Amino acid sequence: MSSFFDLSSLGWHDGLQALLPGGTVPGRVARVHRGAAEVLAAGGEHHVRFGAQVRRAAADDPIALPCVGDWAALHRLDEGRYELAAVLPRTTAFVRGGVSRDSRGGLSGDGQGQVLAANVDVVFVAEPAMHATDFADLGRIERLVALAWESGARPVVLITKPDLLDLGLDGLLADVSAAAPGVAVHPVCSPTGEGLDLVRAHLSGSRGYGTAVVLGPSGAGKSTLVNALAGTDVMATQQVRAADGRGRHTTVHREMIMLPGGGLIIDTPGIRRVGLYDMSDGVDLVFSDIEELAENCRFSDCAHTAEPGCAVLAALESGELPERRLDSWRRLLREARWMATRTDARLRSEEARKWKIIHKEMRRSGRSRP
Repeated sequence: MSSFFDLSSLGWHDGLQALLPGGTVPGRVARVHRGAAEVLAAGGEHHVRFGAQVRRAAADDPIALPCVGDWAALHRLDEGRYELAAVLPRTTAFVRGGVSRDSRGGLSGDGQGQVLAANVDVVFVAEPAMHATDFADLGRIERLVALAWESGARPVVLITKPDLLDLGLDGLLADVSAAAPGVAVHPVCSPTGEGLDLVRAHLSGSRGYGTAVVLGPSGAGKSTLVNALAGTDVMATQQVRAADGRGRHTTVHREMIMLPGGGLIIDTPGIRRVGLYDMSDGVDLVFSDIEELAENCRFSDCAHTAEPGCAVLAALESGELPERRLDSWRRLLREARWMATRTDARLRSEEARKWKIIHKEMRRSGRSRP
């Protein structure tokens, strides 16, 4: 057990107290293992196993599995030992879908999701400057920002390692800003400290210091950024490959770090592929420029393919709308709709399975009566 913690420094407030089950104490999940977690509580740091209720909930729905950033209700077993009895309702949750590409290049998956971080106020989308110039990586920024909006947190794009870009930083920042309208975009050089004050400013809010998660590909400098904010090497780092500037996975687990100046930040492993999950407004917010254009189409049900009077196609032809961005919008919309059908199918299957078990128990109970 380590040093004691002030719960308010972990983000605890009076609104959470009413959600806490009786006979339990609050703690915040800092790291998750298989069937257990490291939890920060007022009495210190505890290694706790998941209680039966938590295990049952996670078996029925992976989204219910405790994750980094969760507020947990801890039940005391004996002196110095606790179990994680319940997860308190989340204010925000960054969820990625279980989506992959099949052998024919299509989408495949089971419609289930995974929560990468919970109860975060800010999602820092980190992209190294040398990669953000690629069209494919602008698409990755759009995807992660869409998921960030959907989580309920506020996205911020950080262009890391700007010192490795010889020329064109201003143009790059303009391109990224166009790919994420309404989102703050900052260049950040962790070794020199450039931009760190802007990053820290996003952690300060009306309720005090908040919680952030850093997401991005391997080699984006996420752990280096966390170390710079912490003022010490709390996360391991590696050098990127000289040939292409790409890095290997250094962080192998998600972990929440308390920052000395206030606030918390969650470091994450590099993301190779992240699918959309249960989207409502996230894609629309990322592509608000296209949504605004679509309002001027002649037909309200315009599909923006070959219809006369299509404002979206007119903007494409004039050069106002890049073809890459339109393609990315269409791709993310298709994926979001596909994931919605998979999620609906999974929920229907689970509901049918639940009622099948209930009916089976009812028949068994009827046969056992004298």
